[in-house]
Amino acid sequence: MNMKTYLAKPEEVQRKWYVIDAEGKTLGRLATAVATILRGKHKPTFTPNVDCGDHVVIINAEKVVLTGNKAEDKVRYTHSQYPGGLKAAKYGDLLKTKPEYALTKTIWGMLPHNRLGRQMIKKLRVYRGSEHPHAAQQPEALEIKA
Repeated sequence: MNMKTYLAKPEEVQRKWYVIDAEGKTLGRLATAVATILRGKHKPTFTPNVDCGDHVVIINAEKVVLTGNKAEDKVRYTHSQYPGGLKAAKYGDLLKTKPEYALTKTIWGMLPHNRLGRQMIKKLRVYRGSEHPHAAQQPEALEIKA
């Protein structure tokens, strides 16, 4: 009996919209769950070389939490590619000033670092408050375990 392996084609992929409330959720655990959805690994039709993922809208990004001493100890480094261009920001400060950036960069680190990953990250939208402009897409609320 020959079983054929199913490979999804980009035009066959059915995309859904999910809205996730980040209030009280741990940064890393939330990011892994969102990365899984963006990648499409939660679907039985997952194909590694095709963007099978769904759209994700994250609200209340400023209310995400860090466990332990990570707010003080964990550091986000960026470099301008010029001599002496290294910048360091503590995650606690980053979450206060730019929570959307902090969440997006954390999730981006969990996606493939190639064309496919750049395509996947475009399906992520992060908002500071509880309002988002994607009501027309009728996103369904998704509960991530804390």
